[in-house]
Amino acid sequence: MGKDEGRTRDPERKSRILTAAGDLIGRSGFHSVSMSEIGADAGITGSGIYRHFESKSSILVSLFDDIIDGLIARQTAILDSQEQEQVLLEHLVTDQVLFVVGKRELAQVYFNEIQNLPEQDRARLRRKQRLYVEEWVHLLQETRPAVDDAQARVLVHAAIGAIQSSLFHNVGLDADRLSQLLEFAAHAVLNLDLVD
Repeated sequence: MGKDEGRTRDPERKSRILTAAGDLIGRSGFHSVSMSEIGADAGITGSGIYRHFESKSSILVSLFDDIIDGLIARQTAILDSQEQEQVLLEHLVTDQVLFVVGKRELAQVYFNEIQNLPEQDRARLRRKQRLYVEEWVHLLQETRPAVDDAQARVLVHAAIGAIQSSLFHNVGLDADRLSQLLEFAAHAVLNLDLVD
């Protein structure tokens, strides 16, 4: 038996570490959570984490990469459906709402903790975010030709901001009603209901 054959790693372990880190950091903040707490929550020893991640910062980087890569992958699938531009933009709004409402704690971690990333990783993630937003801007301009580039960017950021505003307060609405209202708000900002 070779050296590596005796070291079969649980393929789900990395995912469990990221889930545990997201939950703990969401509740207590990045600086208050230790590697051993993450390990305990993931069901492994703290030292076992270092087989997958070299530091707590690298866990945060991987967590954030998973979040933005997931958004971009879903966005790509939506764009590949080749529906009309307005319908595509409505689907992007819905997907952003599903993320913010359905994965609220994870979305809060992303918004609140991005400043704790190493500068190089933070810049790389910001570039991914810009690419994500760029598709919204393009679709909005295709849907509303009278809106120039600068105005489209303001409207897209305002629409995403309206959706993400629900991360900072809990009004006690159930997920379905909250999702409906957030979609309505984003559509209003983008003026989608008035587009022919």
